[in-house]
Amino acid sequence: MFTGIIETLGEVQDLKKEGENLQITIQSTLTHELKIDQSIAHNGVCLTVVGLNDNAYIVTAIEETLKKTNLGMLKIGEKVNLERAMILGARLDGHIVQGHVDQTGVCTDIEERDGSWVFSFEYDGFKGNPTIEKGSITIDGTSLTVVDSATSAFSVAIIPYTYEHTRFNGYKKGTVVNLEFDVIGKYVAKLFSSHLPLKE
Repeated sequence: MFTGIIETLGEVQDLKKEGENLQITIQSTLTHELKIDQSIAHNGVCLTVVGLNDNAYIVTAIEETLKKTNLGMLKIGEKVNLERAMILGARLDGHIVQGHVDQTGVCTDIEERDGSWVFSFEYDGFKGNPTIEKGSITIDGTSLTVVDSATSAFSVAIIPYTYEHTRFNGYKKGTVVNLEFDVIGKYVAKLFSSHLPLKE
């Protein structure tokens, strides 16, 4: 379980295919605090530490994860949003994030507004994942509040601190991002759809 508050940025040091899986080596200031079997969110994807080496650590993304997220698009030297699992009893500064990406989206517009930024995204709305204005959304592991919402599109506002300390400063139009929709909203949508009358 995570909060969507990014702790730091890691850097991809090495990528190695293992059958259909991908072994990812990440250089990070967090490495000295990690241990084998620990869970860390990488761009919002929960992965398990399988190896430690000086200031870098290793995780493995399976084929299913590579198909549903942007991890298969990573390149050596690329920055990755990192967050360790939340501590039970600590403040929940973001929102409840599972580290299970629902689908990817694409950045469609970036607008600077006097010291802040508004980022717009589109995604496949037919997969049934809802957003609502002022609701929560996780983009590459970052907990954010939806500004505008449509069936298959939404926008978020980014303050300077978030822009400087996450992957947002590297986004461009066409950038593919990982999306995890609000877990409570997903359950409500599922329950609501299951009670709709059947169309004849």
